[in-house]
Amino acid sequence: MSDALSQAEPGARPDRRVPSAAWWLPYLLGWSVFLWIEIDPPTGDFKPLRRPLEWLLAADIDALTWLALLILAPVAWWFGRGEWFGAALRRLGRPIAALVGLAGGRDAVSRTWLCGYSLLVAGISLAASASVGARFDELPPAYHDEYSYLFQAQTFLAGRISFPSHEAAPLFDQMHVLNEGRFASRYFPGTGLWLAPFVAAGHPYWGQWLAGAICAVLIFWIAREAAGDAAGLIAGLLTALSPAMALFSNLLLAHHPTLVGLGLFLLGFLRMIRLASAGWAAVSGIGLTFAMLCRPVTAAAVALPFGVFFVVWAWREARRSRDASGAAPGDGGLPKHDSTAGRGRLLRMGAALGIPLLAGGAGMFFYDRAITGSGWLTPYSEYTAIYTPRHVYGFNNVVRGERSLGPRVIENFDKWAENLTPRMAAENAWLRLTASWKWNLGLLPLTLALAAGFVLWRRLNWQTWLILAGIVVLHAVHVPYWFVVMEDHHYVFESGPLWAVWTAVVSVEAARAWRLADRAVLSFWWGTVLASAVVMNFTVSGGIWSAPVEQGINRVKFARAKHGRFAALVARRAQPQPALVLVEADPSDRHIDYVTNNPNLSGPVLIGHYIPEVVPLATVRRLFPDRSLHLYRVREDEWVRF
Repeated sequence: MSDALSQAEPGARPDRRVPSAAWWLPYLLGWSVFLWIEIDPPTGDFKPLRRPLEWLLAADIDALTWLALLILAPVAWWFGRGEWFGAALRRLGRPIAALVGLAGGRDAVSRTWLCGYSLLVAGISLAASASVGARFDELPPAYHDEYSYLFQAQTFLAGRISFPSHEAAPLFDQMHVLNEGRFASRYFPGTGLWLAPFVAAGHPYWGQWLAGAICAVLIFWIAREAAGDAAGLIAGLLTALSPAMALFSNLLLAHHPTLVGLGLFLLGFLRMIRLASAGWAAVSGIGLTFAMLCRPVTAAAVALPFGVFFVVWAWREARRSRDASGAAPGDGGLPKHDSTAGRGRLLRMGAALGIPLLAGGAGMFFYDRAITGSGWLTPYSEYTAIYTPRHVYGFNNVVRGERSLGPRVIENFDKWAENLTPRMAAENAWLRLTASWKWNLGLLPLTLALAAGFVLWRRLNWQTWLILAGIVVLHAVHVPYWFVVMEDHHYVFESGPLWAVWTAVVSVEAARAWRLADRAVLSFWWGTVLASAVVMNFTVSGGIWSAPVEQGINRVKFARAKHGRFAALVARRAQPQPALVLVEADPSDRHIDYVTNNPNLSGPVLIGHYIPEVVPLATVRRLFPDRSLHLYRVREDEWVRF
């Protein structure tokens, strides 16, 4: 493994020896995090400090594993210089490297091997998604957002952007669905477009599984583009084996389609710069456009550092093409035969990158105008202003939202919001970061990888630093929001695969540096760290160090089971059909709302709100004379036939 990871890659910075003392930074930081967490675990409960033996007897398996690995690091460092041990491990590493074909650089592996790696990564991702999906027993979706995305996909399958609101619109109000003249999902259309064919086939979750597999393959190619075959395989496997990816691939949310778009954008961008290719610029622009049609703030945040880099790079290359004739070295190898050719290629690349974005923006303008009446007002913003004004983005959100309360505010849900202060924002940002690390690889491995990257900063190329910059900006733009939402990292979910790229590149560069310093055994130690993190994430029940996969599955399953029980109750009790079931919600449960319907409000059974003060029963009977009428009181679990 050490030999495989130590090969120089095209475009990498020249090998520079890293001072031995510099490696104390990640090592001591790792110990600091370990001791800080174990001495004062963030459980919210005060626990008196224990003696070392007491801690050892009560420690979890993951804590003991990290303790052992931290203790073994100096041993690996010391024996890395011992010829008897180091040579034996290097001899073991050579056949392993030859077996997987990683001993060469980025272009050394055959197409057959590359296809094999891609299929391996995709297969592992699909298996991880399916293994988590099997735990849910084909129950209905869990969260409000999922039903809104299903609603959107069904609307598109009907050949429409929206439907007209019903005469008694409040009766069919649905969470995260706009119902003010037009009946439409509040969310951006990319996810609905992605899900539509799978909804039509009756298997919407297959779309998410496929998106996860595509993302893992794209991450393999992105990391390979940045640092070679070994980095690509490490990043692809870490993404495919990410607990976050496995769990969220069983939620009908926008993250996975967004990652497909961002993956295409990043791969296209890196190849565009390296090859000075307008074709890859078009791939990059199309990918970013699709990502922005799913989650525009997330896509723009990740893309911002790359956009700044492109402007600076293009300006420099244009200046070179004006000042020099003939080919000159550059990040993209751009021909410099004459100034016209140089500027012409740059213009083609800029156009290929920008035209898809302009087309996507124009499409969104007309989409928004068709639903809200204004091309400058998105359904997302209008929904927030009408139904949940306290949830508005930015600081002091509750105070600002209460200035514009209207008659359609969902009081129970809207009052859930907390007023965002700088202190709360900092706490949320820290929680998002640590939760994102825990759910993707682990707190300690990513602490070590981040610190090691700064130790190796002179060896890391621009691609790697742009990836880190995208992560930083993504976290930064979500600081001014009051909540961390699902599994504490929902808003920065897309940073997970980017951390895999960073970790993979740092791993390759660290192994190269250790080999130059005659410390190659550390490569095996670091490989054990990564493998241990992956194994514990899927085997340990979850706690401080490992991803709480079991807890996350149980939370989702709890909500899905409640929706499944209601669906079974409706199928059994809503007779004769066609029927209308009115639901009297439980005000203490703001996260379960059973009112979900097809966007055309057809079908054998409709579900509506029981709000006699807004829509009297006499009006309901008049509007639906052909349907049997039923009432379900959620809190009392009581079914009434009118």
